[in-house]
Amino acid sequence: MSTRRPTTVARRGFLQTAALAVAGPVPYIWTGRRAQARSAGDTLGLGFIGVGGHGRRIASNAARHGRRVACADVDLNHARRFAGDASDVHVYQDYRRLLDRKDIDAVTVGTPDHWHVKIAVDALRAGKHVYCEKPLTLTIDEGKILCKVVRSAGKVLQVGTQQRSDRARFLSAVAIARSGRLGSPLVATCGIDGGPAGGPFPTGDPPAHLDWDFWLGQCPAVPYTRQRCHGSFRHWLEYSGGTVTDWGAHHVDIAQWGLGHELSGPVEIEGEGRFPGLPDDFDPVAFFAGRQTIPNGYNAATTFRATLTFADGSQIVLVNRHDHGVDQGIMFEGERGRIFVNRARLVGRPIEELTAADHDWLAEETARLYKGMPFSVDQARADGPDERRPTPYRYVDRSVIDGSHMANFFDAIHQNGEPVNDAFTGHRSASSCHLANIAMLLRRKLRWDPVNEVFLGDDVANALRSRPQRAAYAIQ
Repeated sequence: MSTRRPTTVARRGFLQTAALAVAGPVPYIWTGRRAQARSAGDTLGLGFIGVGGHGRRIASNAARHGRRVACADVDLNHARRFAGDASDVHVYQDYRRLLDRKDIDAVTVGTPDHWHVKIAVDALRAGKHVYCEKPLTLTIDEGKILCKVVRSAGKVLQVGTQQRSDRARFLSAVAIARSGRLGSPLVATCGIDGGPAGGPFPTGDPPAHLDWDFWLGQCPAVPYTRQRCHGSFRHWLEYSGGTVTDWGAHHVDIAQWGLGHELSGPVEIEGEGRFPGLPDDFDPVAFFAGRQTIPNGYNAATTFRATLTFADGSQIVLVNRHDHGVDQGIMFEGERGRIFVNRARLVGRPIEELTAADHDWLAEETARLYKGMPFSVDQARADGPDERRPTPYRYVDRSVIDGSHMANFFDAIHQNGEPVNDAFTGHRSASSCHLANIAMLLRRKLRWDPVNEVFLGDDVANALRSRPQRAAYAIQ
């Protein structure tokens, strides 16, 4: 690792953030050389699409940075609950009516995964900035479409991978992994939870406040099943990729960034997983097209192990942690050492051996990884080790990191900068999760061209880069 010392200003900034970490909560303020004072006329009009569960949380975080104008949810109960008694917050069931409003500058997208790209594309083309929850995409080809739209729209898109705004742990781990201090090539083992099994579930009539057909969107039309929607949608391959894309969108994203492949992808993928309810003759191409019927129950992987190998020999190993005896988080390991990071700690001998000069370097490098955007004062609370116990780095409440990640989105809007997780990196990390699922579903090793984003010599795998979409909800 380089021991080059930063400028006096950078050193002073690092010490100030360490002091703020001890000082406790303070109001959000603008920081950084590009910050500019905002007048009342700069207040952004905000719209919120998908406001149940986590969607409601990100909408509430965003509301601190602008003026609430409208919310939309196919479940009107969600929208009405979010709006509350505020007479100036307009409620819609169809998000397209929200996007028609000229007084909305930015939107949050907190819907199930199969709606992310469709809504984000529509919002960008309507001239809105977009904060979109992870995983960014349902399929690989969706991400390619979204990246093309982002390039032409000239608007900010931030992906909701909040770990990227945790400077004390995840950014520091990424900086150390990328520095060569651990050696090369690296293996990044991502331990995540497995998914549940359940079903078959009964079908019935949808509640009056839910537009079930709209909820299904691009996916095949099926009878209403309560367990298919809201919090449990991610256990169905039709709408998500299970925990492989849910938690994987967080940990694989950090792992791929640490390996230096955040804008690329693996060249070889193999793995095995247990998918409940899938018959021996399961045909994923026919299933996603609505031509094969399987039991009406959870079908995403409950247990799995997938290995993604990159051209330089580095690897990401994605496992469900309970069956493979690993902790929730990411282990970066090379011939010179290893470090482990999760939302509670950053540990390992290379962390214990950091010198004062190394901490100076980390202060500078994590700022660079943050694309030069300022950290909010809330984020500064999370910076630096606890002075009473230098390692492991102290735990910081999730709400602090979530708030800082949202602040980064608005910083990028106001300062014409880049968010810490844009569409291009979000697409690539989501694609790696999709590649793992495809390899496990097909039960064979796959070769991947990360430049052209196609499978080599495998027509069936290539067919799974996208899915047939119902015409009324197709992404164009």
